[in-house]
Amino acid sequence: MIGRIWSVTLTVSDLKKAIDFYKCGLGLTKKYEFKDYAGFDCGGVEISVKTWGERGAPRAGEPCVDVLVDDVDEAHQRLTTRGVGFSKEPHDAVWGARIANFTDPDGNALQLTEIRWPEYLATITPRP
Repeated sequence: MIGRIWSVTLTVSDLKKAIDFYKCGLGLTKKYEFKDYAGFDCGGVEISVKTWGERGAPRAGEPCVDVLVDDVDEAHQRLTTRGVGFSKEPHDAVWGARIANFTDPDGNALQLTEIRWPEYLATITPRP
């Protein structure tokens, strides 16, 4: 039976550049680094980057790694001061969240996500 997501692995073109982005840009803790692979802790789920394998062009915005934060606007400001560029500034989503979108240096999509629980639960609750 599936328990929870253990890790998400993204293919990148330049390992050192990716490590700098995830460590310095996003402020994640690097767990380990090998010749062609590195892993970072993201609240108990690992985000890994690797240089082997094909980097086919994904559909715009997919796949997307959603990163939960308490306050999207604060996180957006903090990451912007670290040099992270955003493709979509913080905005409200129809499903009860506030989100902001950005990519890593290889175009992998990431999203800051602040769940507004009452709105979210009202949105997903089945209606008769």
